[in-house]
Amino acid sequence: MSLAPPQLAALIIAVSFAAGLNVYATVATLGLLARFGGLLLPGELDLLSNWWVIGASGVLFAIELVADKIPLFDLIWNALQTFVRVPVGALMAYAATAHLGPGWQLAASAAGGAIALAAHSAKSAARVGVTPSPEPFSNFALSAAEDAFAIFITWFATRHPLIAAAVVVILLAAIALLIRSVVAGIGRFARELARPSGDSPP
Repeated sequence: MSLAPPQLAALIIAVSFAAGLNVYATVATLGLLARFGGLLLPGELDLLSNWWVIGASGVLFAIELVADKIPLFDLIWNALQTFVRVPVGALMAYAATAHLGPGWQLAASAAGGAIALAAHSAKSAARVGVTPSPEPFSNFALSAAEDAFAIFITWFATRHPLIAAAVVVILLAAIALLIRSVVAGIGRFARELARPSGDSPP
């Protein structure tokens, strides 16, 4: 897949984010697009078109499809997936830039891992917030939406990488703002706890 540097960077951004949400769906989607959609993957990503890779990803995706929708168990599953989604996001970025040299590959893998971690962290935080809900439908709906978005943004990035990357950048900005808000809230709560009971807030 011959891409100009901006398009390649955009593809890496979008695919890394998708991997942070559902790495198996992302890998399987890229592999199937390469097999049946006439997609030429950049760098050494053509490895994903191997039937063994597609098959293994499909099986693991099917397992995650169930595991990620079971309240409480999904928290354990997502915690374990930290050690899969983030490294695979970095490895895909590394493979996609194989033709650019080691320096660019290391930079791309660091960016890919960081983006995958951001997406994974947002997914895990959302799951912690939804899991205590007494009804199972919100958990199921959130998980299904994450799976669908991972597949969609992966496919869309192969057609319109710059637009897909722009969508992801907006989502990353929203995640950063949310994290900042949560950290600020925790800080205020800690200060309230540390203040002597007789003191009144300024």
